[in-house]
Amino acid sequence: MLNFENLDKYKFHGTGKYNIPMIRPEHADIECEWIPFNFAKTEKEPEIKGIHCFIDDYQFVRLWNSPDTYISMLQKFHCVCSPDFSTYTDMPIAMQIYNHYRKHWLAAYWQLNGICVIPTISWSVPESYSWCFDGEPVGGTVAVSSVGTQNSNESKKLFCDGYKEMLRRLKPSSILIYGKIPENIVSNAIHISPYYKQIEKVRNEKNGRQRKLQRGKQ
Repeated sequence: MLNFENLDKYKFHGTGKYNIPMIRPEHADIECEWIPFNFAKTEKEPEIKGIHCFIDDYQFVRLWNSPDTYISMLQKFHCVCSPDFSTYTDMPIAMQIYNHYRKHWLAAYWQLNGICVIPTISWSVPESYSWCFDGEPVGGTVAVSSVGTQNSNESKKLFCDGYKEMLRRLKPSSILIYGKIPENIVSNAIHISPYYKQIEKVRNEKNGRQRKLQRGKQ
């Protein structure tokens, strides 16, 4: 079964109707700097950084296509969020479930290889609750993205309803949120700033130092 949906590498027994691989709960220090996966290769201090995949799917699908290629790199980081393969409400249900499976297969495989994995929780419509929490750990740290969910009253409600269902089922000890935190959500959430804002901050600080030096020479 060469490269047959990665079953040649490891076959997990799984849980639920669709045999979703299980992820162990983690309680790592999550108040570190988080960077998107597409910046991981050039990171110079991986041991104090966390990786997330709150970026377009095409930028991290290589993790699924060639999982062993990235193991040694990911092992250097403090912790890694499971990949956020899309489960959009307008996607076919079969594709949503497939993406949920891929997320969990990679996360479980990473844990087998000693990587600290923070599960990324994702849902679409209420009907997805029957499978979208399968394989997720209870009581540990989780990560969630609100990007694209705050554009209409309907999408806001879908996000908040799913978020409450996640709290009820998984009882997470701490939560990372990428994107805007809705006002009606009260929890022990830690906000992950978009990486472009971090880059802008560093650039502005650098420019400020250069301006000070130039003024000092005048």
